[in-house]
Amino acid sequence: MAIRDWPEGERPREKLLTLGPLGLSDAELLAIFLRVGVKGRSAVDLARDLLASFGGLRQLLEADQRRFCAEHGLGTAKYAQLQAVLELSRRHLASQLERGGALTSPALVRAYLVAQMRHLGHEEFAALFLDTQNRVIRFESLFRGTLDSASVYPREVARRALDLRAGAIIFAHNHPSGVAEPSGADRRITDRLKSALELFEIRVLDHFVVGDGEVVSFAERGWL
Repeated sequence: MAIRDWPEGERPREKLLTLGPLGLSDAELLAIFLRVGVKGRSAVDLARDLLASFGGLRQLLEADQRRFCAEHGLGTAKYAQLQAVLELSRRHLASQLERGGALTSPALVRAYLVAQMRHLGHEEFAALFLDTQNRVIRFESLFRGTLDSASVYPREVARRALDLRAGAIIFAHNHPSGVAEPSGADRRITDRLKSALELFEIRVLDHFVVGDGEVVSFAERGWL
């Protein structure tokens, strides 16, 4: 049965307008994005099939173009639309951080860092530069690759912070393995950076490690 023949209260689009997006399942939200199904399968049926094939919503959203377009009912146009939606989401989070007010929401910082870093297939070390009033100046990726004491250079970090006239920094890096637990090397790197930046009166407020479904905060662990 086509979705247009369903009772109005069960149609995904009408449910979203009545209940809001939180009232819909992953399959129903995906069906709204898909708009149409395939022969013999409604958009909701197709959405359920795709979630099962990919192994979940995150795997579908983070699939590369080849894998995404190989599925029946998808294609290049849908892939481009999805990438645009994901980038809009990331930019929306970034705009919330960049409105000029002091940074007061750890939850927003976590959400932003997850959106920026969780999908990366390589390890990346980044910094959120803040002014002396804890207002966001810029988010930048600084180093890429396996992190150890030889791959993160405090001098370069300090130089960039001074260039931006930063008064504080929040560091972040991802673990492609999905396990967010910081390593001994992570703690040593953070200690070296903190010591180096203290010479310039630049505060290190936190260091977040982004995993698959978890973000670990050094500050919350009492390590800063």
